[in-house]
Amino acid sequence: MHQFRARSTSSARRRQAAVALLVVAGLAISPGATAAPDAVAAYPNPGVVTGSTGVHDPEVAKTPSGTYLLAHTGAGIQLKTSPDRTQWNNAGAAFPNGVPWAHTYTNNSNDVWAPDITYVNGRYYMYYSASTFGSNRSGIFLATSTTGAQGSWTNQGLVIESRTSDNWNAIDPNLVIDQSGRWYLSFGSFWSGLKMIRLDSSTGKRSGTEFHSIAGRGGGAIEAPTIHYRNGYYYLFVSFDRCCQGANSTYRVMVGRSTSVTGPYVDRAGTAMTSGGGTEILAGHGSIHGPGHQAVLADNDADALFYHYYTDSGASRLGINLLAYDGAGWPYVY
Repeated sequence: MHQFRARSTSSARRRQAAVALLVVAGLAISPGATAAPDAVAAYPNPGVVTGSTGVHDPEVAKTPSGTYLLAHTGAGIQLKTSPDRTQWNNAGAAFPNGVPWAHTYTNNSNDVWAPDITYVNGRYYMYYSASTFGSNRSGIFLATSTTGAQGSWTNQGLVIESRTSDNWNAIDPNLVIDQSGRWYLSFGSFWSGLKMIRLDSSTGKRSGTEFHSIAGRGGGAIEAPTIHYRNGYYYLFVSFDRCCQGANSTYRVMVGRSTSVTGPYVDRAGTAMTSGGGTEILAGHGSIHGPGHQAVLADNDADALFYHYYTDSGASRLGINLLAYDGAGWPYVY
């Protein structure tokens, strides 16, 4: 969309200026590469979005007709639609009558978190998490729908759960289908980090006992994995630091990559993401606080990055930017 392309020009100028400053300082920059994100003068603001833009933990799928379906945290999983990725409209709840099957994990609340939505094989698959804040007594559930509309979703049951005796947390799911057509689910938050299991593509449920660790910070704040394939690499996008504190949130988007969907993932410097690695590509700036819980969608014009951020007032809003890749194949936001 034109507003993103217009912003791309100014963003590119900022990156060029940052590279020039590094050269003056005597730091080498590889031909065709951009400066590391922490050297860039400023991150871009979110692109223009209008309508119903209050979201938390957004995830987006492209519909067969070319429009957009967004799911986000809320009562019964909240839905929004858009014809053009700019104008967003409320579309009700996936489960308008609540989620009693998840009450064991939510302390009887109908608020469920961090949905992941994918259109594949003629229907939508939505993975979502049920938990309470600060607890790892959590469950990830699957629902499916042929239309994505409010009330059309069928609960397919529990996919995986974690208990307080576990050193991991079953929230923040993300489905990834590798280049051989195999299905995997990444997930996790805090504790020992982010995990991955194998799924059966015919059911969307767990298959076998595979259990991979793909990223961690030694118990520190890391969550919201999103894996996106491009040009020979699987890119693992994650959120570091603190969410859910309004304008005081310190969420930021980090990335690593691997040639294998199960890892090992490393950042730009070669540090393993299981050892705290991650290259920052977006962080708070100006009146944009705590951008994170990102999702990546391969769209017609570019890879689109969706996330939430907080305004100065503490309201949570939808952020959308585009991703480009530098000469070394690392993504940056514009």
